[in-house]
Amino acid sequence: MPTTKRLRARMAETGLVHIMAAHSPLSAILAEEAGFDGLWASGFELSALYGVPDMSLISMTQHLDMLRAIAGCTRLPIVADIDTGYGNAINVIHAIGEYERAGAGAVVIEDKTFPKVTSLVTDGRQELLRIEEFQGKIEAAVAKRQDPDFLVIARTEALIAELGEAEALRRARAYVEAGADMILIHSKKKDPCEIESFSRAWTEAVPLVIVPNAYPDLNAERVKALRNVRMMIYGNYGIRASATAMQETFRRIVADGGVQHVHKDILPVEEIFRLQRMDEVKAAEARFLR
Repeated sequence: MPTTKRLRARMAETGLVHIMAAHSPLSAILAEEAGFDGLWASGFELSALYGVPDMSLISMTQHLDMLRAIAGCTRLPIVADIDTGYGNAINVIHAIGEYERAGAGAVVIEDKTFPKVTSLVTDGRQELLRIEEFQGKIEAAVAKRQDPDFLVIARTEALIAELGEAEALRRARAYVEAGADMILIHSKKKDPCEIESFSRAWTEAVPLVIVPNAYPDLNAERVKALRNVRMMIYGNYGIRASATAMQETFRRIVADGGVQHVHKDILPVEEIFRLQRMDEVKAAEARFLR
């Protein structure tokens, strides 16, 4: 079954899919082994991996290279974070073709101006496009996709920009009119009150996507009670977990003057070999190297 159909089928089967952010093939493999329903090809995580802010500094080529590498090592559906679509509606047309060919099962496009600033940064510049212009981007994405099961998800940043629920609803409904398959609603409040309120006010048939980064108390049980949320994206936990582990390990090595203590607390190299599928390489060597 194509990954596009698999993502839709999983949502229909479970009612709520859990999507983990990935910034590398290794993080994708770990997410699949953990049991997630899909992967978020995260712009934030890839930016952090390159050591730059999430401000449209990573190119589409860099993001596509990462996505292709992930698609080559996992069976999970991939939801691609394509920020503002890399420009106007014409850029979106080009991007959709590239991401569909690269193996994505869905894209998320947000209604900020280009270049964007990451949503959760304090006092960040959060400027939104005119509704009509963003509708054109969604219409272009829907018209370009080859697979009708490929999801075009419209992300409104109205709550991030502090424009209020009424404006968020107005924008989301306009994006549904333009053909969006799902609406991603985001908030930077430390509790989920805005998201829960928006969800209760949302009466359209098109389902919602949420990203509970700022409001971690919004767990699956509470989300299912909202009834119209079908996807939860864990948007930056992979890179934060990686950085946490590396910071602690590197500091301990410097403090200890060697690896004699941390050696026993980290994965053995044999586990890395397993994740790299070294057994398959050895089997191929035995069969083909003469």
